[in-house]
Amino acid sequence: MQLAAARVFVRDIAAARDFYEKRLGLDLGHDGTDEGFCRFDTGQVQLVIELVTPDESPEDQATVGRFTGLSFGVDDLVATHAALSAAGVPFTGAPEKQFWGGWLATLVDPDGNELQLVQFPA
Repeated sequence: MQLAAARVFVRDIAAARDFYEKRLGLDLGHDGTDEGFCRFDTGQVQLVIELVTPDESPEDQATVGRFTGLSFGVDDLVATHAALSAAGVPFTGAPEKQFWGGWLATLVDPDGNELQLVQFPA
């Protein structure tokens, strides 16, 4: 069994599509903004951005604007952080060296969802 997709829930699908494609540089695999989702090709796992409309349940509303637990692996986190920051990607802080030897930095999408960049130790 392999992980096939991860989902991030948003309130503004067009803004999310532009952010993930144009700011983060992910490959848009399917633009389904009219259907309420977009799919990005990120390697082995697809990233699905899914619309949560104002009329959906409080439980569904709570899925927007939180720490997602998703991480994008990068080879040079400090350089990637600098490039994405220059492109207007907001971060919660500077990259931090971790006790296990890697690096983490948390970025925020237009709906307040937090995702991380991770650089694993060599």
